[in-house]
Amino acid sequence: MNPLRPVLRPLRRLHRRVLLHRRPLAALTVAATVLVGLQAVAPAPPETVTVWTARRDLPSGTVLAAADLVGSPYSPGTVPADAVDDRDQVVGRTLAAPMSRGEVLTGTRTVASGLLRGYPGATAVPLRVTDAAVVDLLRVGDRVSFVVADPDGRETPTVLLRDVPVVAIPRASEGGPGSGTPGRLVVAAVPSESASEVAATAATAILIPVWHG
Repeated sequence: MNPLRPVLRPLRRLHRRVLLHRRPLAALTVAATVLVGLQAVAPAPPETVTVWTARRDLPSGTVLAAADLVGSPYSPGTVPADAVDDRDQVVGRTLAAPMSRGEVLTGTRTVASGLLRGYPGATAVPLRVTDAAVVDLLRVGDRVSFVVADPDGRETPTVLLRDVPVVAIPRASEGGPGSGTPGRLVVAAVPSESASEVAATAATAILIPVWHG
């Protein structure tokens, strides 16, 4: 009896298995080589930057919370110059204009909480005055009332706010002519308990400011 037979027998079986599967193995080797080659010549993924966008539709006057915003990747060439890149800088601020879900938040969309210094118990609410020329007559610190007018003249005008201070008047380019929305924004210090109701009414109303002496 050949003393090498116990050793040669497993080797022969292994050799037969290799011969049996050599074509599939060769195909796998070629596929792996092609894959590595494609990865080597594939272009690098496009560069992106993270900006903060609205997680949901946000009405004007919303006091921003962290949950209202979500980080989204954008191509650097498509990001507005004043896009917010640090969420902590805007949490607690008030939206000066409504935002749609997915819209990029910019610095000019918010008003700082510091505007309310000296007005305890108040919330900064942006109010759109339809006649932009009237806003040119306003100054920060003026105390005004806001009257809601019926554009058709069928309803009697009603007073929405009485004797509230103007705390900011955003530049016309931030919400006036050329923006697609008529009029201009005026930010008033509104009693916090009625801020949400006032913001909702003002969003669809024609507002006329009335000065107090």
